[in-house]
Order: sequence, then C-alpha cells, then structure tokens
Amino acid sequence: ALAAVGARPNVVALDAEVGNSTHAEDFAKAHPERYFQTYIAEQQMIADAVGMAVRGYRPYATTFAAFLTRAHDFIRMAAVSQITMALCGTHCGVEIGADGPSQMGLEDLAMMRAVHGSTVLYPSDATSAAALTATMADLDGISYLRTTRGAYPVLYGSDEAFPVGGSKTLRHSERDQVTLIGAGVTLHACRTAAEHLAADGVEARVIDLYSVKPLDADALARAARETGALVVVEDHHPEGGIGEAVLSSLAATGDHPAFAHLAVTDLPGSGTTDELLDAAGISHAHVARAARALLRS
Repeated sequence: ALAAVGARPNVVALDAEVGNSTHAEDFAKAHPERYFQTYIAEQQMIADAVGMAVRGYRPYATTFAAFLTRAHDFIRMAAVSQITMALCGTHCGVEIGADGPSQMGLEDLAMMRAVHGSTVLYPSDATSAAALTATMADLDGISYLRTTRGAYPVLYGSDEAFPVGGSKTLRHSERDQVTLIGAGVTLHACRTAAEHLAADGVEARVIDLYSVKPLDADALARAARETGALVVVEDHHPEGGIGEAVLSSLAATGDHPAFAHLAVTDLPGSGTTDELLDAAGISHAHVARAARALLRS
C-alpha cells in the first residue's frame, strides 16, 4: 500500500534499518529516489522527516513500535511545530513472540495518543492496514499506524471504507449480552471468544476499534446501553491504551456499563505467540472468561 501511495510525487519513505521486517523496502524498490535510510537512528529519522515535511514532502517513517519511543521528544516537537507526517510502528505487543520484551511495543499507544493533535490507527487485517495507510496521506498533523507482526485472516472486502473516528461491528444481534472490544491481534481473540460464548448460549457483540484516536464514541455508547457489559482487550500496557480511551469516552457520554479490561500487566518472556498471549491474559480463553465473569456479577 505504501508503494502504491508513492505514486504521489511528494510522498517519501524513511527507514531505520528494519525495512526488511517492516516491508518499507517495498517502497524502496518502487521509488528508490524517494527512500531514505537513516540506519539505527530513530531520532534522526524523525528529524529528517520533519525537514522533508517543511520542504513540502509527505513523509512516511517506520520502525518497530518499541524503537519509536527513543524518538518521542522529536515527535512531540514535530507536533508543536505543526508538522504533518505519517508514522508506523510495527511488531507490537507480546504477539511478536520469541523476540522478547525489549522488542515489544507495549507503550506506543499511550505515547502517540498523548501527542498533540495526533491520529492513532490500529488495523486488524490486510484490507484495513492498506486502506489506513492510504488514508494517512491526506491527514493533517501526526498520524500513527500500529501494526501487528503475524499473518491473520482477512476480515473485510476490498471496497470497505475505514473513516477516521469510525469502528466496525463484526458481530451483533438483538440478544447481545456483552460487547467484546479489540484491535489488531486482540480483535481476532474477541471473534474466537464470541464463538465460544455463543456455543454456551451467550451472544456477544464484537467491535473492531481500528480508530483509537479519535474513537467512535457513538458505537461505544450504543454498545454500553444495549449490552450493559464491555470487555476491552489490548496487547499493550493498561496505562494509556485502548481501555483507558474507551473509559474516557464512556465517561463523556455518561454511560456506565459493567467493565473488564484485559491488558499486559507483567513483564513478558519469550515464546510462541499463543503462549505469550495466554500468559499475558489476553488470549481468547481469557476474553471469554472475563465476559462470563461480568455476566455472573
């Protein structure tokens, strides 16, 4: 998708020597004259992007989400300077598995949500990732795309639209008793949990919260009123992530459903994706268990 966006002559891409993992190298193959390698210098990458934005280019800069934390001051100052640029943080959360905790972006949502005027997007499949990559080419200010490492099922058709500030309700009925909210890898956990709950006679609504900032406040308020119970699950620390964003939105609308928040609270280890998701308490089994606990209470 980024290589396709490169059809715009003002789009440039910047990499911090992980282009073979982030696939920024696909842009390099298509548009080598507009691809810039800053090597392992994330602060310099953002500084370069700011300079290019000032000169009228539309920069896309990408690295592992964990490594963008090194450049937070540069991102903050870019927002102060009212710069427009697109950032992508990849390899997020415990989902990356064997690479271990030093490589896991578990605080990036909090960091990017706190940036003045930022837009924070979190796709859950290939279609939404491609669509949101293209969307960032027309967003003002600092936009951030959080991407998941692994391969997951395609959930949406190629003609599906993903407006900023929206969400997708993937499962719902008039008998919904609880709402499961996820994004990225945890959306797939929510879908599987909903199937297990349905087998036990419990209908669960499933929401893809692909736009983390701004949130779809209307969909969240409606789910709170109609189901009365919400489970938010995220591959991120509990502080500053999706759970707190949802609670803030509900506080503004005055809705107070029963609420459970599953997030990564302990220091992760190294293992397979399934092992680490389960150890962190954010696997589909934990989501289903949290939903049942809310309904019992």
